[in-house]
This record gives sequence, C-alpha cells and structure tokens, in this order.
Amino acid sequence: MRHTISLFVDNESGVLSRVAGLFSARGFNIESLNVAETMDPDTSRITLVTEGDDFIISQIIKRFNNMVNVINVTDLTDEPKVERELVLIRVEAKDKTRAEILRMADIFRAKVLDVGQKTYSLELTGDKEKVNAFIELLLPLGIKEIARTGTVAMEREAKPAKKKGDKK
Repeated sequence: MRHTISLFVDNESGVLSRVAGLFSARGFNIESLNVAETMDPDTSRITLVTEGDDFIISQIIKRFNNMVNVINVTDLTDEPKVERELVLIRVEAKDKTRAEILRMADIFRAKVLDVGQKTYSLELTGDKEKVNAFIELLLPLGIKEIARTGTVAMEREAKPAKKKGDKK
C-alpha cells in the first residue's frame, strides 16, 4: 500500500540522513522525498512517500517518534489531505506540434515558462495522477527533460461534527 508520511523535524544537519537511513536499513524504497524549511526556520517538514504493508510502516513511524530530532510524525495515508507535485518539462516544439503543446498546456492548466526555437519549457502542479497523465500525452511529442519535486502533502482542515438535528 502507498503511504504518505509527514514529519516535522529540527532543521539541523544529519536529520534527513537518519530518516532516510531508517528506510534503507529495512530495504524499503522511498518513492518520493521532499524537505523544506517551515515558517519556523528551526523546523523542517519532510514529506515521504513509500510502499509497504501497514505493520511495517507502523513500526517505522514508531522509530521516527523515538528519534531525538523528530518533533511530530503523521501518517497521512488515510487522512483527508491535499497532495501536490510540481513538474518542469522541456518538450520538443516542432512547427507542426507547437499549437498542440499549447492546447495540452491550457487543458492541464500548465504554465509556459520558456519558449525556445526548438523547445517549450512547461510547469505543471497537481496530484500524481494529473502529472503522470500530462507526461504520457507529451511523450509522443518528444520530451527532452523532466524535473519533478515529488509529493508534498498536508492534512485538510477538520470539518466540525454535525450536531443532532442539524440539516445537511
């Protein structure tokens, strides 16, 4: 099963290495790893996506909770969340495909970042499925280069519980 895990950690050297080491020691692959400073410069958020059964992931989360530099760990897998990924794509732009590339970019709400004589550079933000669908459509046109951020995720705001007698 695919798991999305969010960690808040001390923004110090070596923390990311210890987090990644926990996975490599168990022979797990990290599908996506994203790290950035939060609003507090002393804290970073790590968003990690991996595949594994629930028992093993729960054991890894317990280990994360015991790490000194880990402030908070949340398995977002079954939680209401917002997930996004950013992709930059340089695609071959021949005379006969330029209009088609721009139509696809418009349909997917991608931004054209750079127009060259032979290529377009595009930016797309969305969930993994949207990004993959966009890439699949551009493949036959000649993708020259791709740079992906990997998944970033956060929980959605909890909705208040309905009280007895409330209407929909």
